[in-house]
Amino acid sequence: MTEIKTYAHLIGGELRQSEHTLDSVDPATGQVWARVPKGTAQDADDAVAAAKKAFPRWSSMPAAGRAFMLRKVAEVFTANARELAELETRDNGRIINETSKLDLPGMTYLWQNAAGEAAQAVEGKSVIFGPGSMGYTRREPYGVVVGIIPWNSPISTFSAKAAYALAAGNTVVIKPAEQATVSMLRLAELLKDVLPKGVLNIVSGLGEEVGDRLVRHRDVGRVSLTGSTETAKIITRASTDALKPLALELGGKSPNIVFADADLDKAAEGVSTRAIFTGNAGQACLAGSRILVQRPVYDELIAKVKERMAAIRLGDPQSPETTMGPIVSREQYDRVVSYIELGQKEGAELVYGGRHGAELVPDEFAGGYWVEPTLLATSDNSLRVCQEEIFGPVAVVLPFDTYEEAIAIANDSPYGLASGVWTKSLATAQRAAQDIQAGYVWVNTFRRVAPGLPFGGWNDSGYGHDALLENTREKSVILDL
Repeated sequence: MTEIKTYAHLIGGELRQSEHTLDSVDPATGQVWARVPKGTAQDADDAVAAAKKAFPRWSSMPAAGRAFMLRKVAEVFTANARELAELETRDNGRIINETSKLDLPGMTYLWQNAAGEAAQAVEGKSVIFGPGSMGYTRREPYGVVVGIIPWNSPISTFSAKAAYALAAGNTVVIKPAEQATVSMLRLAELLKDVLPKGVLNIVSGLGEEVGDRLVRHRDVGRVSLTGSTETAKIITRASTDALKPLALELGGKSPNIVFADADLDKAAEGVSTRAIFTGNAGQACLAGSRILVQRPVYDELIAKVKERMAAIRLGDPQSPETTMGPIVSREQYDRVVSYIELGQKEGAELVYGGRHGAELVPDEFAGGYWVEPTLLATSDNSLRVCQEEIFGPVAVVLPFDTYEEAIAIANDSPYGLASGVWTKSLATAQRAAQDIQAGYVWVNTFRRVAPGLPFGGWNDSGYGHDALLENTREKSVILDL
């Protein structure tokens, strides 16, 4: 029998065990494969204290010095890419082709990019008021920055939050999601001696214990969350105990609009395997879970989407032949299945899929959390399956006739994170990019995120970004000479 490893927090440069642990369950099999510390409020306090202690030296280090160390972190990602990818795949079910070929190479670049931008964190501007009088601005780090990261893409979200916060001169405490913590704690082992003690801390545990304590802590200068809108509301209320800026990257119900003049083969891939079903099994905040299709090409587009759905292969997430993995947990599995049933009760047509459970995979994975890629159809955007985030491989297709109708349906949502537009008309693309109420608009592509562009949402999808300057605050100085 393979021994189950127990991981540890990283606090003040030391690995710390906890008296109690949480089971990490492999979602492909439903079996416990690792244990992570169940942190306490004291662990959270100690992590903040360690970060606070490390802050003066780290923030006063020349930007070039911080950049040098961030490049050392990038080297850790490069040297351990395969191991980290395999750990994340086992921890949350995201297929190895995505964690190894997309996430890890991208994270190496992200850390290097943050290092390259570090000097911008100390730049300001000057204003001459007249002879003998001038003003200037300083950019200064917040101090201790807390990053709360989700289970669907821990490594990439950790990097986005930690790299730019550190480059700006902050010290960092990371709280991973309890459903997928192992890759973060393995990173803690790998980075323990790369950065100065206390500059980076990683504390595992439950949100209501560790997360709540971190958000309320008076020595925390900024909090960045990637998670659900419900969690954001809890954090917002908790943060009023000690007012601090928040960056909230939350859920979505992203529209993916296909106009009649689109390249339908490219659009079919873009609204299905690229946007919602494969890779993370639809468990992505930016997933294009509402497919809007102009009526003249509706039937043809749906036929092409169904062909691509039929080619999706469920199975071992570690196999390069697998194109979609499991749902992350039993709780999330039950939620996704309930929405498939709810949609049909509401009157939506089941166009494809709908099956779930052991019948979809080989026997060795029968205990896992498997849901077939599922497509529902309706003309009523008010249904709950059209308005609420499902966070699974379930999409809803809606027909439209005119441009105005498409935009009205797209914006008829409490969310505003991402969107897609498929058209050969530059005029239509530009017009839609202006009219869609979302933080990200993709034209003839989907799920392309570039470090040079801010990623964030509108409305219930949150606000703020994890860019370099977002991790600094501006101070004005006036000199009378």
